[in-house]
Amino acid sequence: MNKNIDKETNSSVSQTVLKKTLIGGSLLALLVSSGCATSSLLDDNRVTTTSSDKSVLSQDQIIAFGRPATTLPQMPMASMVIVGNKNSYVLSQGGTEMVNLLTNLTAKNIQVENDMSFNVPNNDGYFQGQMKLSYAKLKDEFDRSDYQFFLQNGGTECSSASDMRINAQRFCFTVPVKGAIYPQVSNISMIQSKYRPLSKPYTVTFYGQSQQTRTTSSGTSTAGKLVLLPFALAFDVVTLPVQILDSL
Repeated sequence: MNKNIDKETNSSVSQTVLKKTLIGGSLLALLVSSGCATSSLLDDNRVTTTSSDKSVLSQDQIIAFGRPATTLPQMPMASMVIVGNKNSYVLSQGGTEMVNLLTNLTAKNIQVENDMSFNVPNNDGYFQGQMKLSYAKLKDEFDRSDYQFFLQNGGTECSSASDMRINAQRFCFTVPVKGAIYPQVSNISMIQSKYRPLSKPYTVTFYGQSQQTRTTSSGTSTAGKLVLLPFALAFDVVTLPVQILDSL
């Protein structure tokens, strides 16, 4: 009788061990399979994962602000031009607002943001971004017409601690702009002769979005070259009445 019990016990133990072995083997196979799939997925990610990074397409030193001497094709009559050493940047949107600010505010009290950068989404000659400037004077130098102008043109009070220490007040303006890239203006030499060299570099930067592919061997970004409009031609420019950059 004891022998029969021992046989049944041994048989039960053997079945339990076999089941555990089969379950363990299945789990191991599943983990190995999962590991292979994960490894394969990671390998695929290394090859196909892309990220969008800013890529500087061009930088240019600004000489002056002006307007086209004649109307340009596909551009409004009130366009403003940022005159650069290499190219000309014509505003199709925001130009009227910028001309209004630069010609109606006292030049010596204007500060244009030095970090002027624009996005060229498709590198097709068209850019977009913002132009920012501020206007500051001693509080007792402002009059009613100044405040009325700020209200009408979206000026916001932005006095710094330094301004307040000397009893000054500052107003900031942000103008959304869009524009197109043209070749260097035809009368560049004449414009350069009218402007004194700037005391610090004053540049405009254009950037695009480059696709970066990450692989096991390399991860490179494809920085392009700034493209001008296919129909863009050089033109003469008339500088604005105020030599705004001389006050920076």
